[in-house]
Amino acid sequence: MFKRFVHYYKNHKLILTLDMLAAFLIAVTGIAYPIITRLMLNTWIPNEELNSIIIGGASLITIYLIRMGLRYFVQYYGHVMGVHMQGEMRSDLFTKLQTLPYSYFDNHETGVIMSTMTNDLFDISELAHHGPENLFIASFTAIGAITYLMIIDWILGLILLGVIPILVFVTWFFRRKFRDSMRRSKKAIANLNARLESSISGVRVTKAFTNEDIEKERFEETNKELIKTRTEVFSSMGKYFAVSQFVTDFFNVLVLVVGGIFLYKGIGGFNYGDYSAFIVSVGLFIAPINQLIMFMEQFESASAGFMRFLALIDEKSETIYNGQNEFDKVEGDLVFDHVSFRYEASNEVLDDVSFHLEPGKTLALVGPSGGGKTTICHLIPRFYFLEAGHIYIDNIDISDYTLRSLREKIGIVQQDVFLFGGTIKDNILYGRANATDEEVLEAAKKANILDFINSLPKGWNTEVGERGVRLSGGQKQRLSIARLFLKNPPILILDEATSALDNTTEMLIQKSLQELAKGRTCLIVAHRLSTIKNADEIAVISKGKIMEMGTHEDLLKLKGIYADLYRLQFKNSDETIANIDIG
Repeated sequence: MFKRFVHYYKNHKLILTLDMLAAFLIAVTGIAYPIITRLMLNTWIPNEELNSIIIGGASLITIYLIRMGLRYFVQYYGHVMGVHMQGEMRSDLFTKLQTLPYSYFDNHETGVIMSTMTNDLFDISELAHHGPENLFIASFTAIGAITYLMIIDWILGLILLGVIPILVFVTWFFRRKFRDSMRRSKKAIANLNARLESSISGVRVTKAFTNEDIEKERFEETNKELIKTRTEVFSSMGKYFAVSQFVTDFFNVLVLVVGGIFLYKGIGGFNYGDYSAFIVSVGLFIAPINQLIMFMEQFESASAGFMRFLALIDEKSETIYNGQNEFDKVEGDLVFDHVSFRYEASNEVLDDVSFHLEPGKTLALVGPSGGGKTTICHLIPRFYFLEAGHIYIDNIDISDYTLRSLREKIGIVQQDVFLFGGTIKDNILYGRANATDEEVLEAAKKANILDFINSLPKGWNTEVGERGVRLSGGQKQRLSIARLFLKNPPILILDEATSALDNTTEMLIQKSLQELAKGRTCLIVAHRLSTIKNADEIAVISKGKIMEMGTHEDLLKLKGIYADLYRLQFKNSDETIANIDIG
């Protein structure tokens, strides 16, 4: 872990070196005050050396001006270095998140991931900055102070050294409890972030069901857990600081009394100057010792965060499943060969699914919810990885293609439409970032949303809001379809692509989709059977298996599941029944 942490200093060697040099000079010049104090009391004042007194004072002022500049450098450039290191870690983490498979996000809450990205990395950057310089300043200050104290009087110096093992013991005694409570606190913070993210994202659902009290109760449970863990942290911290400060105060009194006895008895030529310098230097010695011990607290907090950072960084990426072949020219011949799949946290499966979709043909998937239709759609671009069987495109296993080149050739309109914060144009351009304005215009026209865009005061520059909250469901769906038109892929996956549209708009979009599907391999998941009557083949999916497969006419003649669903939807030409949700 240490080696991987140090790795992030590689781009900041110069600043780190200068920071350590500045820290060293701060530590060295810190001993100047007791030295000049002793000289004044022992030599300059008794001998009435006024010039020496003035020069000594001026020297101290000069030293403190230099220390002021050094401290500014350490505080400013040290923090800048820490911020840049934090930024590099954040970039690495974000890059890693982009490579993680769907399954990771199925099993990890967004708020917990965000907590690692923000809170943990902040603690790590603070250690990256303050850790080395605190160690440097505290170590050299303590060494310099005790060396000088030994020169003044080695007996008192040895007495003062006795503070170290006692403080180390106190630290060791409280460290484990503090470390454990700190880790629980970090976890509680992550859980609170997850709860907040979930509650804020779902606030409209909460209000619709008038469940504000339930959400508040859930939040309070998480909030109380955080309060409890933070209380434990501060309890451990309070006990430690109280005891360690008592030890420090005790040794201050001990040195004061023993030094006073030495002065009273005249032991070893101990005089008032030595006594004053010693009293001043005691604080100079004990303060860095306490600083070193406080560093351990910072180290515990940052190391816990860095371990969570590494745990995420070390997650298996999709790239380990990456093929070697670039998917260039695509005919679109799609084959499922005895495919089986199961989600980790669900019993939803595909069980030995096989079918062949020829280039340029359309296959529609219908059936009850949870039957496996969307799962089939997710397996083609390899959002999930098979347990058994193979999927072929143009007679090559899709696992042999690079993920990027495979997904570039597949266009998806998913059931759950997601729009990014930004403008309408930004979201359409997500289909192909380098598209021209004319191409964007044509895509919007084909998706039947151009008139709506032109009716808006800001037109293409209209902000859609978080997750497209300022648009209706149909408008969001049409924007996602426009993205697909812009991408213009050879293989289309329409996962209930028109489910949020009214009947009139749906008819217009269906016409556009039919035009787009010409000459392309197309897989459609549909609620309404009226939208897929003209598909080349229809597969009825239930309980992870293909129960029936054929054309619309063939399946009606079969008088099986499909025929029952069709009769249910169109019985007596009842418009209400015609819109029954069967998927």
